[in-house]
Amino acid sequence: MAYGGRFGGRRRDFPREMHKATCSDCGKECEVPFKPTEGRPIYCRECFQKHRSERPSRW
Repeated sequence: MAYGGRFGGRRRDFPREMHKATCSDCGKECEVPFKPTEGRPIYCRECFQKHRSERPSRW
């Protein structure tokens, strides 16, 4: 059985296409591994970690 995929961890056997974006919080240029959707916030690595730690845990 292949390891990785949607819920089983990261796959590293192909390069990810990166897309340029501007962080919605700090305005810094960054790259994200998905195509940004209009109307949804994009965060740089630092701001993403800040927002992630502010969310309540689901457990």
